[in-house]
Amino acid sequence: MSENYMFPTSVKEVQALGWDYIDIILFTGDAFVDHPSFGTAVIARWLQKWGYRVAVVPQPNWRDDLRDFRKLGAPRLYFGLNSGAMDSMVNHYTASKRLRHDDAYTPDGKAGARPDYAVTVYTKILKELYPDVPIIIGGIEASLRRLTHYDYWKDCLMPSVLVTSGADYLCYGMGERPMLALTRGIENNWSRHQMQQIPQIAFFVKGSLPSGKLLLHSYEECQKDKFKFAENFHWIEQHANMMHPDTIIEPVGDGYVQINPPYPTATTEEMDSFWDLPFTKLPHPRYKGKRIPAYDMIKFSVCTHRGCFGGCNFCTIAAHQGKFISSRSEESILKEVRALNDLPDFAGNISDVGAPTANMYGMHGKNQEICAKCKRRSCLFPARCPNLDCDHTRLLNLYHKIDSTKGIRHSYIGSGIRYDLFLTEDGFVDKSSKPYLRELVLDHTSGRLKVAPEHTEDHVLQKMGKPSFRYFERLRKEFDQVNREAGTHVGLVPYFISSHPGCTMRDMERLANHPALRGIWMDQVQDFTPTPMTTSSVMFWSGYDPRDLKPVFCEHDPQRKQEQKSFFFKNSSKKNIQGISKSKKRR
Repeated sequence: MSENYMFPTSVKEVQALGWDYIDIILFTGDAFVDHPSFGTAVIARWLQKWGYRVAVVPQPNWRDDLRDFRKLGAPRLYFGLNSGAMDSMVNHYTASKRLRHDDAYTPDGKAGARPDYAVTVYTKILKELYPDVPIIIGGIEASLRRLTHYDYWKDCLMPSVLVTSGADYLCYGMGERPMLALTRGIENNWSRHQMQQIPQIAFFVKGSLPSGKLLLHSYEECQKDKFKFAENFHWIEQHANMMHPDTIIEPVGDGYVQINPPYPTATTEEMDSFWDLPFTKLPHPRYKGKRIPAYDMIKFSVCTHRGCFGGCNFCTIAAHQGKFISSRSEESILKEVRALNDLPDFAGNISDVGAPTANMYGMHGKNQEICAKCKRRSCLFPARCPNLDCDHTRLLNLYHKIDSTKGIRHSYIGSGIRYDLFLTEDGFVDKSSKPYLRELVLDHTSGRLKVAPEHTEDHVLQKMGKPSFRYFERLRKEFDQVNREAGTHVGLVPYFISSHPGCTMRDMERLANHPALRGIWMDQVQDFTPTPMTTSSVMFWSGYDPRDLKPVFCEHDPQRKQEQKSFFFKNSSKKNIQGISKSKKRR
């Protein structure tokens, strides 16, 4: 049988494949799209490569008689499940806790196809129906709720999702290697002790605490003392960004949650093997005639690497993908680029050659022995690490090869970039920096270059883990010069965050009236949303900065949070109109 069959989602489809058993059944809160940007497809294809029969149940109905959970019966090995590509609460609610009216990961964008706290809901249902079948949880929601975390929507601390759900194992981060190890362990009837040695998994154990591990304050202690919660996160974050972290133990109830250290950073060969799978890059045929908005955004995109060493305090990328960069080979990327020509409706335009941060491809420490001992959370904040090799030459060469591929008209960069990788406050970092910016603006930007200074006030940026706004001022100067020299009119769109810890109304006033933003149409501001397992959310709940354990101001009042955001729009609109009017007079 050809490996590029679409995974079955119903009894009829299982029968059409001639299967008399299923090894693994994956449940997901998203529609099923067989594309490497969707985690469920990646794990399904990876396990398929190793000979396992995998079925998928997308967006099961949890409100009726649970027929979606029963229809395929029990798998031979285990159930695997995730909430989808987003935490279900972030997917459902705005920063003001209002219910969203659409869902980009559901056919035709309809809301309501997954429950709140989907991982816990799905697990409890399956445990009730099939108490003897192991359940492995993973994906963003499980990964970022693997330890005690602040839940913005309930406005309280919650224990590990292992405790609330009752799952047997949690696979955190990028799951190819731990999921294969778990699968083989279950298939070979490994003992509980053997299973608990697998890297990059978490589990709950009843009983006394083990010795020789990194012991955190208990969940119950954190509930009583916000300082202890902040102190816990100080150690969690430090070890999440180390090359060789310790095993983490967090007591809860009558036992403890154990987090095993992750697998080493994936090699180029391993990364290539994760992408060298027979993805159809299409939605499942069951959705024929229906549009899945999230798929439309990424169907003609190409991912070059994983990880991010930026260390933004409000971001979850490093907590999930890791700080160290895992890059694909040029040949692997070009093979995927060439294959785009075989996709329906592809007109030669690649929407994104990117990753969490597009211009970190191939970057790493010059001396890996230094990296192995490093405890910095970011390679860029508070200053760029002198051991970091941030030469953009390799990336430029990749762009050139992509653009010279038959059938490719344009390749755009839709992912975010870090301009402090090629700019200083005074100029460019190295000889590759200016050519990179020029090519980025003129050849790989579709109309507007989107960047994320996040704020203008340095004391707020310090709480965000972002560089000084002077870097953006330098960017605008160099950006404008590129446009002038080329006679082009590419736009610059900055993104900002309001009501982040440390930010006051006065800070938003300074932002909205900053002279460096005059003439830029600014409509991209997001009210800060505390999400699980970020430094910023810990600040918001505890009132302490976990990096130095000092107090920090946080705006909690919903009305004042909304006023910060509204103030930005009101004042920036006036300023933009004034800037445009002055520009017309000068012309």
